[in-house]
Amino acid sequence: MNYIRKIKIRNDSKASCTKSGLIPIKALINFVKLLRFFRLYNIVYVTVLVISNVLSRRKLLRFYSQFVNEGDLCFDIGANIGNRTSVFLKLGATVVAVEPQNICMQKLLKKYGNNDKVFLVHKALGAREGEGNLILSNSHTVSSMSKEWIDCVRDSDMFFTSTSAFQWHKNVSVPIITLDRLIEKYGSPTVCKIDVEGFEYQVIKGLSQPVKVISFEFTPTPKLINLAVKSIKHLATIGNVQFNYSFGESMVFALPEWVNDSKICNVLLSIPYKTAFSGDIYARFIA
Repeated sequence: MNYIRKIKIRNDSKASCTKSGLIPIKALINFVKLLRFFRLYNIVYVTVLVISNVLSRRKLLRFYSQFVNEGDLCFDIGANIGNRTSVFLKLGATVVAVEPQNICMQKLLKKYGNNDKVFLVHKALGAREGEGNLILSNSHTVSSMSKEWIDCVRDSDMFFTSTSAFQWHKNVSVPIITLDRLIEKYGSPTVCKIDVEGFEYQVIKGLSQPVKVISFEFTPTPKLINLAVKSIKHLATIGNVQFNYSFGESMVFALPEWVNDSKICNVLLSIPYKTAFSGDIYARFIA
């Protein structure tokens, strides 16, 4: 079936959630609205994010240990302040951390500037080398090179953010390199994690060769799910690849077994578009 048509059907159809399953999400949305009313949302969001990163460290180590061994190479694309980088290092890997935001790179330099197992790349990734436009937010976790992604966030409760909580206030030009060029310089990674707030497809288009495991974030909205499908289809042209996915920061695979590109696309297109959580797609290339 034509994937674009399936996206339209998905958009027009009623979300396939049970009412009981939506209760926790609705309660959380109402709580978020209350925080916004009292202008406390941004403070609470950042505090919860910091606490969540600390509490999830053991979960992250357990999850990535199935892929990463001592001496492996990992790419952290969209490294932000280095949460995944620290996990990869703990597992004994060498890390290439790529981050275009100045404020985040300053933090990365402070943490890892003297670490000979971390290579810091102060650039963005894309489909081809050159210059690109980065739209900065007052929260560095939601800065993006995708205006389409930002518009979707503004128009929805995706990630429970909105213009009442965050603003995108500045455009800056940043240098862009490709995944292929990173591999040419540093070698092929065991794990390549991509988290670039809606720009994932452009990053993946810059890859023309298999890597062992690659993950990228997806956003379950009618417009952006199509980009996830395109990313999957591009990876399927590179080599023999299998897929799985997870929701949010669960670090638990949602499917009991890895599936092919057609099956994972069908799964993604069946996710209710009003879901307020993003997720990650995982691809592993089979020799």
